[in-house]
Amino acid sequence: MELVDGCLEVLPMPTDRHQAVLDALLVVLLAYASQEGGRARSAGLRVRLRSGRFREPDLVFLSKARLHLRGPEFWTGADLMMEVVSGGADDRVRDLVIKRREYAAAGVPEYWIVDPEAETITVLRLDGDPYVTHGVFGRGARATSAAFSGFSVDVTLIFDAAN
Repeated sequence: MELVDGCLEVLPMPTDRHQAVLDALLVVLLAYASQEGGRARSAGLRVRLRSGRFREPDLVFLSKARLHLRGPEFWTGADLMMEVVSGGADDRVRDLVIKRREYAAAGVPEYWIVDPEAETITVLRLDGDPYVTHGVFGRGARATSAAFSGFSVDVTLIFDAAN
């Protein structure tokens, strides 16, 4: 569940494939965070986007320079958020459209949309208010961060983790 303008939004239960992809990404993101002195967390941690609007991204990262945004109950921002797209039509709209708009409005510099159905990772970077596409990466490619030098993932390995 997520708190959206005072209302609880019930999200779908994650599938085995969703969790396998999330876990594979988390391992890579945790290693990068440890190396750089930042912090990475998986779903369950709330991030306040604005007053009354919280989300629990599948993965969230804070750089060392912005660790002051960490709080004991929730974070008040992030440098990178990732969502592993769920299968239902409403869920796809939430991850591909609604969260993209909300994360941009909250000033999250980078948003990764990980789509197990299409087997792509779309990396978006903030350019003013809207996100622009840094790249859409499929099997055989490495998805690279627009903002964090040295952070990349092997797309094939991420999606093969679900097999």
